[in-house]
Amino acid sequence: MSQQNIKNEQALSIFQGPPLAEDILGSLTLGGFMAEVAQKFGDNEALCWKDLSGQVRRWSYNEMHAECRKVASALLAAGVAKDTRVGVLISNRPEWVFSTFGAAMAGAVVVALNTFSTQQELHYQLKTADVEVLILETGVASKKFVEDVHAIIPQVAGSTPGQLMAEELPFLRRVINIDADATDKGIQGWMEFLAQGERVPAAMVDATIEAACPLDRALIFFSSGSTALPKAIQQTQRAAMMQCWRFGRYYQADSSARVWSANGFFFSGNFCMAFGSAFTVGGCLVLQRFFDPEEALQLFLDEKVSMPHLWPHQEARLTECPGWLEADLSTLTHVDQNLILATHPSINSTWRQPNGYGMTETFTFVVGGVGSDITNGSNGAVLNGNTVKIVDQDTGEILPIGETGEIVVKGPTLTAGYLKIAPEDTFDAEGFIHTADAGYFNEEGHLFWKGRLGDIIKTGGANVSPAEIDAVLMQHEAIQSVFTVGVEHDTLGEIVVSCVLLSEGKELDEAGLRAFAKQSLASYKIPRRVLFFSEEELPMTGSNKIRRPELKKLVVERMAAEQA
Repeated sequence: MSQQNIKNEQALSIFQGPPLAEDILGSLTLGGFMAEVAQKFGDNEALCWKDLSGQVRRWSYNEMHAECRKVASALLAAGVAKDTRVGVLISNRPEWVFSTFGAAMAGAVVVALNTFSTQQELHYQLKTADVEVLILETGVASKKFVEDVHAIIPQVAGSTPGQLMAEELPFLRRVINIDADATDKGIQGWMEFLAQGERVPAAMVDATIEAACPLDRALIFFSSGSTALPKAIQQTQRAAMMQCWRFGRYYQADSSARVWSANGFFFSGNFCMAFGSAFTVGGCLVLQRFFDPEEALQLFLDEKVSMPHLWPHQEARLTECPGWLEADLSTLTHVDQNLILATHPSINSTWRQPNGYGMTETFTFVVGGVGSDITNGSNGAVLNGNTVKIVDQDTGEILPIGETGEIVVKGPTLTAGYLKIAPEDTFDAEGFIHTADAGYFNEEGHLFWKGRLGDIIKTGGANVSPAEIDAVLMQHEAIQSVFTVGVEHDTLGEIVVSCVLLSEGKELDEAGLRAFAKQSLASYKIPRRVLFFSEEELPMTGSNKIRRPELKKLVVERMAAEQA
């Protein structure tokens, strides 16, 4: 993961990764990827899932590939053509894999719909992406997707598959339910849908797979919408598969890997982490529809999981499960030694989780590192084919090395653009995208991400990164989540305020946390105030990101109420 400074003599913050041609990769289309891993790993177990009846089901790589081809055949029979928008509204189930890779095999573009969506948010996503075919499950947890569709499009109930005509969503023609066998109230059943594909010759599927180009559109993801309406982010076949192959290397796994995931594949990071760390090395992906800590713990034990893809708040919930300490979790070999999970007495792992910087618009990492590459606390070096620079947000001038400014990027996995937003409103004249993230480079070309530019707190003339403070406070054993914001102040400009969610059964007060912070943070970074919130009070997006403007408003109101 080396890089070169392309303007060394000026000591400016612009770095370019090694040539893209030096990156050792496999097929760069979704259909080609699935065919390649099936050929390589054939009878290896690829997928494991406990279905809705409680039965454990398994698929080899050959069987997974065959299921994807069945979906491709059925979509071709249904009239899907090049660039048809196919929406996938499914939790972490095998059908998400079959539908997404199968749609790509048929030449379609997959719209990865967020299963946390409210009815209003689902309507927005379907309309923005002009979805033509929608594949969904009946519902998950409190979400009732079939009911939502009937509410959004009343015409569905009176339609037949392929003949839906709705003024509100004029391009939508067919809705398919993976939990039904036959058509019910206008929504086609999964088995009936797949049966239609039997009349499509295998040679036709071969032809559509072969016709795919790595630069074709493949996926549309929606941004989290933490500060505005979500944007529909287009990604190419190449971006998706390039990052999957890379993540297989980052995670340093082999065919014995048993990878667990309960986080939605409608997020690009989860897509790369799960499919890359499992499929590129011939390992098995153990699926859980959504995160339930007790069920997850049992899956770890039953399926001898070696690599769990967990977020910190999920790890914290696992430690609260009955039988946590007594469980034998010695198979968990790919657990970062600095994370909560590694504190379990049966886990002895020296593995380090890959670190990096990226976003949905870059299909995750444009900068990354593993092992010794991240021991300096950086996000790593610029990856192959990418160019990253730090600029003054107001002037656009490239800043000297060591100065914090806006991170600006371009490269082979950069989005093809947002749907219904002009390119000139997305990219600058040189083809870079401006991230609104703050960071700086050191002389070795390692990037240090400091948080969102709008979130940087200016207190007493100093710049303070909320992300830095949050990382320190999260080391306290009583804290489940923490979000730091800046609040206006008469003399300091802003003061640092940390908003804390405690772990269940834990106690902590403001003075105690401030004392803890003093051990690691400079005086101007120590929160002037610490406010405690319940999980219900925190304004979160469907992707579990904090809505900072709303949180800041809550903080101001609470502090004002205290002074009244």
